[in-house]
Amino acid sequence: MKRAIIVHGWDGVPNDSWKPWLKKELERSGFQILAPQMPGGLHPKLNEWIKTISQTVGVPDKDTYFIGHSLGCISIVRYLTTLPKNNVVGGCVLIAGFSGNIRIPEISEFYSQTADVEKARDHCNNFVIIHSDNDEDVPMKKAIEFKDQLKAKFILEHNKGHLSESDNVKELPSALNAIKEMSV
Repeated sequence: MKRAIIVHGWDGVPNDSWKPWLKKELERSGFQILAPQMPGGLHPKLNEWIKTISQTVGVPDKDTYFIGHSLGCISIVRYLTTLPKNNVVGGCVLIAGFSGNIRIPEISEFYSQTADVEKARDHCNNFVIIHSDNDEDVPMKKAIEFKDQLKAKFILEHNKGHLSESDNVKELPSALNAIKEMSV
């Protein structure tokens, strides 16, 4: 069975903005959806997020897909680097994600050391980055760096901010289409 794991962002929840809509749409397409509440609230710890993802997923395989938002994106990439050598997942859709220093001290643990994206790519060769042209939280430059590092497909949304609840983004067809395309 195809599974999608939705990892929310910093101080987020699994059931806001576009996530309930995407969950419903993917379930209609036969996916099992897992969307854990990530620990730590305003003070997250990278090792706790990786542990939560790992416990949620169990044993990933080619029918396992990841959808991350913001801090959830780099957490997914770091999780991938922990997988055993020949363990490959189906793909990752990373929404409002970033690479490198975005100057937010509370989450610096997640980006202060460079993620081994080559190792992550050993476990996934199907990445899609979705970013909005007016995201004030994650600069476009950081999203493009992330895209380049992961050799990802890049989808640019218009006027959707950080693609979050506060931006009133209730549906995200580009994410649904990306998962459907990579899971054919």
